[in-house]
Amino acid sequence: MAISITTHTTQEDLTGKSHWWGAPDLPDNVPYPCITCEDEEGTYEEPLTFVCQIRCADIASLDPENLLPHTGMLYFFAPIAYFLGETDSPLDYHDAPAVIYSAQETGLSPYRLEWEDSGESVFSPAEAITFSPLESPRGDGHILLGLPYQEEILTAHPHCISLLQIDEDDRWGLRFYDCGMYYFLIQPRHLRAHQWDKTEGDLFFY
Repeated sequence: MAISITTHTTQEDLTGKSHWWGAPDLPDNVPYPCITCEDEEGTYEEPLTFVCQIRCADIASLDPENLLPHTGMLYFFAPIAYFLGETDSPLDYHDAPAVIYSAQETGLSPYRLEWEDSGESVFSPAEAITFSPLESPRGDGHILLGLPYQEEILTAHPHCISLLQIDEDDRWGLRFYDCGMYYFLIQPRHLRAHQWDKTEGDLFFY
């Protein structure tokens, strides 16, 4: 069953809870995912954009096929900084996304990552998430466990489902060129085996 994600701003402390944007509440032993880049000075690690974290208990009742764990936390990271206005980002949508699962649900704290020049957090304010069931596995919006909305993505990634579909949103200044969607894609057999490293990323755009 596909699961719709809607978000809203809140003053609530979302540490240890499902939320979109903000900082990931990664366990101390889990490193922040980065992509190795190279310039004239050598190689360096460029962090992926944190998209959301999902407390698996929040979606357990909406996942009757047990495709996802029903305890622990899932974290999603994508190479989409450019589409959020960071036009000098060295990453593009061809770089691999990252999905991290941790069984730890308590004792978590927001990861600290700051801009070098200002010392301010790189993370946008967190938004609370509401989950609801979808009758159709395909549609627009932000969706968990659906099928890609565009036939081109289905053809390019046969046998995959959309673990997470990210739609553009003017509130966040998130736009995939003229129009588009970003996908975390995975084969069901890899999903059932919790082989998160098998997740593929792709972007559909006009």
